[in-house]
Amino acid sequence: MPFTRADTQAKTDGRRLRSARTRQLVIEAYLGLLWANPKIPTAAQIAERAGYSVRSIFERFPDLHALRVAATDYAIAQANDQPLTAGSDGDRQARLKAHVERRAYVCQKWLPLWRAFRANQGYSVELAERARFVRGAIVRRIELMYAPELSTLADQQRRQIVIAIEALIDFESWARMREFFGLSPEEGCAVWIRTIDHLLPPTPPVS
Repeated sequence: MPFTRADTQAKTDGRRLRSARTRQLVIEAYLGLLWANPKIPTAAQIAERAGYSVRSIFERFPDLHALRVAATDYAIAQANDQPLTAGSDGDRQARLKAHVERRAYVCQKWLPLWRAFRANQGYSVELAERARFVRGAIVRRIELMYAPELSTLADQQRRQIVIAIEALIDFESWARMREFFGLSPEEGCAVWIRTIDHLLPPTPPVS
């Protein structure tokens, strides 16, 4: 029986799905190696972990830098899998808890990639753009979560407090608490919650 156009399309779609799956497994292998060891993995190490050849990697990514960018995009999507406004409608303590716990989860999970990202962004326009996007998203989240308190401040004071909170909840701040001071995740969250609570002005009464 001769092949039909539908048969050809099905084969093409199947190849695309397999290629996309291979691409995803390569990204996951790269991230898995970073989680195990912060040293940037080689193409051979990535290929071995993914179960593919080095050639398969470079058929999907022109170089390892392109793979780093793709892994960064994947991590950003995973870290932003909740709406920006999630948890922003509670009282002060509920908002503090929701904001800090989510941020701590992201820092704990993605710290190895962030370190690799920071080590390589200096010569990369693509990674520098993603760094600005990530920091911008963090700032927008702060402004949303603490909108009632920030609304009581003048522009300069509001900006200063947002900057202070953004610096406080940085990846390396989380790493210092966990790695240098030996805090548990719960203890680290408690430090962040207490500090942000002190930085913020009183919550205005509900009218």
